[in-house]
Amino acid sequence: MKAVLDACVLYPTVLREILQGAAAAGLYQPLWSERILGEWTRATAKLGPVAQAQAEGEAVMLKATFPRALVRPQPGIEARLLLPDPDDTHVLAVAIAAGADAIVTFNAADFPGHVLAAEGLARRDPDGFLWELQSRHPAEMARIVEAVRAKAERLSGAPVALKPLLKRARLFRLAKTLDA
Repeated sequence: MKAVLDACVLYPTVLREILQGAAAAGLYQPLWSERILGEWTRATAKLGPVAQAQAEGEAVMLKATFPRALVRPQPGIEARLLLPDPDDTHVLAVAIAAGADAIVTFNAADFPGHVLAAEGLARRDPDGFLWELQSRHPAEMARIVEAVRAKAERLSGAPVALKPLLKRARLFRLAKTLDA
């Protein structure tokens, strides 16, 4: 499955690291553009210049780790698209240009199902997307999520419980499934 990751799912660190881990394990092929990565790194500016610099470094690492994920702009495609928020047409254009199966985003209102369906695409919320990957690859996803939890624990220097960590990342179904 090929999925475009919208900037809003790259911003929360825990979510980004789980998505990255699943992609590294070959559970799906991530896709993005320079503009999507730029939106993510600029969003971190509200946390300060250090956070933005760190995000910019992580974006470079993502591009190096997943060189096939970077999709070049297709102005001809973008020009024919109409979405409720014109600032999101580039995301849909990337998905079309790359032959993606889905756009993973929190922004349901900005990507109407009928518009995506007409292009052969689906909108997937990150929780449902990761829950589906977990359903198909339970051992691999459990390993990925545990690695992210362990990293959060190392960075914080304190115990980090899995369920609250996933809930803060708005991964409620995944938290419930892994807690069972």
